[in-house]
Amino acid sequence: MDTKTLARVNNVSIVLTSDENNRKLIPIKPICEALGIDIDSQRQKLNEDDFLSSVTVLSTATGADGKQYEMVCLPYEFIFGWLFTINPKNVKEEAREAVAKYWIECYKALFYYFSSQSEFLEEKQKLIDEKIIAYDKVSEDFKQAEKNLKQAKIDLYKAKDFTYEEWKEAKRQKEIPFPEE
Repeated sequence: MDTKTLARVNNVSIVLTSDENNRKLIPIKPICEALGIDIDSQRQKLNEDDFLSSVTVLSTATGADGKQYEMVCLPYEFIFGWLFTINPKNVKEEAREAVAKYWIECYKALFYYFSSQSEFLEEKQKLIDEKIIAYDKVSEDFKQAEKNLKQAKIDLYKAKDFTYEEWKEAKRQKEIPFPEE
């Protein structure tokens, strides 16, 4: 089992470990110690939570003394959600400001995640509206160009079919039937 220190909080190492299935796990005991919260009440809270109880595992992890212990662990991807359930009022004084800042960051991350999708959809709709206007203009210009092309083709065939006799007749009448530009 690999162990990697992710951070040190209040002189306590927060470690990432992996089990035999190579899942990344975080023991909650060192975090509880760093924050000054009761590990037993956190275990109980995890057991009572319908979702977190389903992902909580017991795994062997290295303690602060370097020895191996069975510890309650959460998968790495769920540790941040669990931390968000910890009230800053319940942690020791020196950790309170950091937990409060963490809460603010979580609220901002949630807001950004859910609001950025609607912002994206609004911007996408504006872009689509602009492109529809541009498409309609190009389409109209194309239709006019098709009409002009059709008329130019007709004029070309008239010029090709124009005979010497017609030219002489037109010259006599001082009218040459070429289309004007």
